[in-house]
Amino acid sequence: MNNVKRVEILERLRENNPKPETELNWNSPFELLIAVLLSAQATDVSVNKATDKLYPVANTPQAIFDLGVDGLKEYIKTIGLFNSKAENTIKTCRMLLDLHNGEVPEDRAALEALPGVGRKTANVVLNTAFGWPTIAVDTHIYRVSNRTKLAMGKTVDDVEAKLLKVIPKEFKLDVHHWLILHGRYTCVARKPRCGSCIIEDLCEFKEKTDV
Repeated sequence: MNNVKRVEILERLRENNPKPETELNWNSPFELLIAVLLSAQATDVSVNKATDKLYPVANTPQAIFDLGVDGLKEYIKTIGLFNSKAENTIKTCRMLLDLHNGEVPEDRAALEALPGVGRKTANVVLNTAFGWPTIAVDTHIYRVSNRTKLAMGKTVDDVEAKLLKVIPKEFKLDVHHWLILHGRYTCVARKPRCGSCIIEDLCEFKEKTDV
């Protein structure tokens, strides 16, 4: 795909959604960090249902740490992999208290050192909470980038590197939100909804549908 076409795609996505936001509910960098940590292999809807009950009770590292693993599980037991997520969340809260004065660090290495936090989670926090032009590649972005030919790669890291290389600076802050939402609602996994896609004529996917 050439850069002229890429820019046209991004301009259309921006025009359709000028100020995209994550669908996770959050009001502080810490709430966002925990929500993203809980969202691995789970839907944002399921995470929001849990955190909507958890955060009014405990929404700081100290408060969640004081719940303990078993206490936290009661709030997140409807989320997939809740046992390991509860343990990682409590360990993360302990590290935030011990190493970062209870604050979420605006630092990639420090974020990735937290239990259960990988590169994708760190990218989401840096982008959404702190305004970094990072691109968190999840399954939706990986699929959309490869399917449309916007930025092709064999792994999520390959796609991230390609996106960072080819996406103009003016779009980098918001592009991961646009692509996630596009993959979640239009360019879905089993049968993309090409008939209702705003970039259908620019997309280089060969097996388009009429849906």
